[in-house]
Amino acid sequence: MTKEKVVVVGAGGIAGAWFPRLIAEKLRVAAVVDLHLKAAEDKIAQYGLDAEASTSLKSVLKRHKPDFVLDLTVPESHCKVTCTALNSGCHVLGEKPMASSISEARRMLKASEETGKLFMVSQSRRWNPRHESIQHTVSSGRIGEVTTLCCDFFLGAHFGGFRDQMSSPLILDMAIHHFDLARYLIDKDPVSVFAMEFNPKGSWYKGDVSASCIFQMTDNVVFTYRGSWCSEGCPTSWNGNWRIIGTRGTLLYERDQAPHGQVLAGNTGFNRPLKDLTVCKERLKYAEMHGALREMLSFLRTGKQPQTECHDNIRSLSMVFGVIQSHSLGRRISLS
Repeated sequence: MTKEKVVVVGAGGIAGAWFPRLIAEKLRVAAVVDLHLKAAEDKIAQYGLDAEASTSLKSVLKRHKPDFVLDLTVPESHCKVTCTALNSGCHVLGEKPMASSISEARRMLKASEETGKLFMVSQSRRWNPRHESIQHTVSSGRIGEVTTLCCDFFLGAHFGGFRDQMSSPLILDMAIHHFDLARYLIDKDPVSVFAMEFNPKGSWYKGDVSASCIFQMTDNVVFTYRGSWCSEGCPTSWNGNWRIIGTRGTLLYERDQAPHGQVLAGNTGFNRPLKDLTVCKERLKYAEMHGALREMLSFLRTGKQPQTECHDNIRSLSMVFGVIQSHSLGRRISLS
């Protein structure tokens, strides 16, 4: 069977996580596009590709007519790259975040609708065997109906570079992972948020690198998020520590270890008797970026809609900018 043809836009650091997956799927990389021609040439040489190096996306799309475009550019370029590809008749798989503003995201969504082409965002935390196991456990009803979700994320992250100068580094650069994961784990969408960002004493960041957020989700579920990139000692994992509370029990997921929990074993007593929660087995075969790529390929081959198609993913992005707006205005913000 003829393999799909892809044009890759962006030859920076994140490209190293994608090219091995493209090669594993035996896709035809027709071209690599980057503002710096040498960067594109270097990636082609590094992975032994029979591909064109270029600085012009429009001309490359006209020549090669790929099945889809893989956008690995910086967030500020996502809107331009995606709209150019969609308007050229190509489907798009893009790195998170969807866009650098809600207005840009809406523009991209409109372009997808008007062209009839798919725009999908890669949210790598969704394609994690443990996360899928948790999602299946929750959706099976084993802890009852979800009422409360909590996530703690604390690291002392000394990046240096542009993140140290950002106005909201944690929320803009990292929290999209946790916010989208929250939606995935409990299958709920954001309704409103009340949040505060702050920069703690001793911080090496210029902007607000810590935040406390309270989201109201659909079905009156409350999601509480506490996070910081300026927290020395006792770190969480990059995925954060999670507590999911249902009407019949609780599931814990901490430091990337196997999820566990307790559920009711009886209906009498001041403290009701409990038993260990049976967590669903891990079944996911393709993880992280490879999982996203497989969903794009499934769409191309069968028409099955990816879970992070743009109409869905804009809801996760709204949580990011809702936090920033809530802090700026000092009040609760509607996200519906």
